[in-house]
Amino acid sequence: MTFRTLTSLAAVAAVASLAACSGMGAKPMMYSQASLPDTVKVPAGNAVAMQTVGAGDITYECRAKAGMPGQFEWVFVGPDAKLMDRAGKQVGKYYGPPATWESMDGSKLTATQVAVAPNGMANIPYQLVKANPAMGSGAMQGVTYIQRVATQGGVAPMAPCAAASMGQKQVVKYQADYIFYKAM
Repeated sequence: MTFRTLTSLAAVAAVASLAACSGMGAKPMMYSQASLPDTVKVPAGNAVAMQTVGAGDITYECRAKAGMPGQFEWVFVGPDAKLMDRAGKQVGKYYGPPATWESMDGSKLTATQVAVAPNGMANIPYQLVKANPAMGSGAMQGVTYIQRVATQGGVAPMAPCAAASMGQKQVVKYQADYIFYKAM
């Protein structure tokens, strides 16, 4: 190699090194509720404490429609998902019933639904829940609200639900961001 080639390679390596270092220690982008429907926005006085991506399954069961003899529908039974941080590391799980968010540190909580809002025909809705007091100390302690946003999939199966299929269960894949808030 010539001196000029070595100098060029050293310059490219230095620029690449600086570019790589510029992202080190950078804070993750702050989550914004601006594009969400008002019904699922977290009230003022709460701040984002943790952001996760939930990926897994939702189970539905074919049941008779309440108060509608001879009619049937797919009914939500419960979720089973891993909660990952933005870097892809598992930080917890989400399962039910009852719907439970559990951190890898053992702290967990359930919640009461406040509101839902549509997010397209092929996706489960956005959701806002108010957290019940956490069990155990850790990441879930002090959580006030959880938002389900950026939903993908998870809607009831397209398979027929009729008297012949009553009691059958179907599992569908889904993904959603779960944003955890704490009082400021």
